[in-house]
Amino acid sequence: MDRKLLDILACPVCKGKLDYDKDKQELICRVDRLAYPVRDDIPVMLEDQARRLELDEYLA
Repeated sequence: MDRKLLDILACPVCKGKLDYDKDKQELICRVDRLAYPVRDDIPVMLEDQARRLELDEYLA
């Protein structure tokens, strides 16, 4: 994921910072506990496409 793109992307729900999980190909919002998928290097920034983080993922 391009660092410049990651710097300007924000969570569509809370407008907060996102962390990139390279292994899972997801953008993580720890505030809302959501993980947005990255498919073919394109972030899917739709709340209904995000998955809820499990408690152990949230605390990591």
